[in-house]
Amino acid sequence: MAEPARFDFKQNIAKALKDNQLRNNLRSAMDGLRVKRQDVFDDALELEELRRYGNAVKERALSRLPQLLEQLEQKCTQNGIQVHWAETTDEANHIVLEILQRHKATLLVKGKSMVSEEMHLNRFLARHGIEALETDLGEFIIQLDGETPSHIIVPAVHKNKDQIARTFHAKIPGAPYTEDVEALNRIARATLREKFKAGHAGLSGVNFAVAETGTLCLVENEGNGRMCTTVPPVHIAVMGIEKVVEKLEEIPPLLRLLTGSATGQRITTYFNMITSPRNSGEKDGPLEVHLILLDNGRSRIYADPKLRQTLYCIRCGTCLNHCPVYTRLGGHAYGFLYPGPIGKILMPQIEGLPAAGDLATASTLCNACEEVCPVRIPIPTLIRRVRNESYDASDAAAMPGHGYRRNLMEIITWKTWALVNSRPALNRLIIKLAGRLGRLMPAIGPLKAWTQVRSRPRFAPKSLHQLIREKGVPND
Repeated sequence: MAEPARFDFKQNIAKALKDNQLRNNLRSAMDGLRVKRQDVFDDALELEELRRYGNAVKERALSRLPQLLEQLEQKCTQNGIQVHWAETTDEANHIVLEILQRHKATLLVKGKSMVSEEMHLNRFLARHGIEALETDLGEFIIQLDGETPSHIIVPAVHKNKDQIARTFHAKIPGAPYTEDVEALNRIARATLREKFKAGHAGLSGVNFAVAETGTLCLVENEGNGRMCTTVPPVHIAVMGIEKVVEKLEEIPPLLRLLTGSATGQRITTYFNMITSPRNSGEKDGPLEVHLILLDNGRSRIYADPKLRQTLYCIRCGTCLNHCPVYTRLGGHAYGFLYPGPIGKILMPQIEGLPAAGDLATASTLCNACEEVCPVRIPIPTLIRRVRNESYDASDAAAMPGHGYRRNLMEIITWKTWALVNSRPALNRLIIKLAGRLGRLMPAIGPLKAWTQVRSRPRFAPKSLHQLIREKGVPND
């Protein structure tokens, strides 16, 4: 399990809402991403058909997950890919370290990989004297600033070109100060190309892994992923176990959903299909390819038929772009790797409710995330599940740390509510007292917090039953 986050979510929210520069940056980026998605999915009927197909593919793959993972391992091994299994992020980190140390590697060039972020791999390797360099432009920018990704697809979405210009000038030796976007790209490209040449090993994520053929699919726009997987002599791919699909023919529709939802493209600039290391007679490609299959709590999620739908996620990030909460806070306020709607249901299940359960409170339950999810994950339903299990201490609850919010005051409150509503005479008395004395109720405890941002509840002087009797309406 990843290192537990220690953060004050309410304080993070207040800080983000006061940051006008952050709000402006997010507004500009989110508006653009939403418009691009809408333009590329201009046929609503076609989109719904694709979403149904994507949902069916993920449902079918997860229903046979153990068998497909074994098939993937068998096919990959036949193709010459070395497969490793890791139950925890610590195990995955040590597998990567062992491979690098065996090859005496001191520089690892990395393509974009959310799983490696989940592993806190860069920090782990630094402790063992190995430099891990991010080569995705967004990841490269935030690595220079010592930050974590703010978005699943656009890691540096919270920064504008002026902030990036200052970072490059301060952190890249010899880089002039310029706010010209093309010039900034040239500076990054020149810096990274030297690293690609010097890298002893490369690392990438995996968007989809095909059990039928043992193929690792990698989606990208910048070409850095291809450089990381072909130039160094060793390629290490890390993936969560839920990324496997059954057949190669299922990839094109999933790719269409992923690229359209993530960046508003019909297809990305590069689509890499990795099936083996360099074969005899080939002039490029790695001499070794390693695949690390990471669990990190996914098996526990898989065991619950409802929570399993969390694992349908293809990491497109569109739920973030359409979430009225995320688009005003950005990713760092959430305090965890996966922010936004998908983070609200995934992180509590991975990190445990006591650590991450508060994330589920930052939701309007407006259903925007479910309406745009390319694989139709019922995110609002699962958010409510997270909230419910935060208070449910029974054995029926499935999430780690369930019931952590349950307390004596709550138990007394609900038992009192049940008592009042199961005895008509007592119910009538309480309603009458509330109508007469409710306005005198002091705003203390939870009521004080509630009334800071909401109107204070006002009790009607007469109950509905009393009004009906006065009107002479039969109470049948």
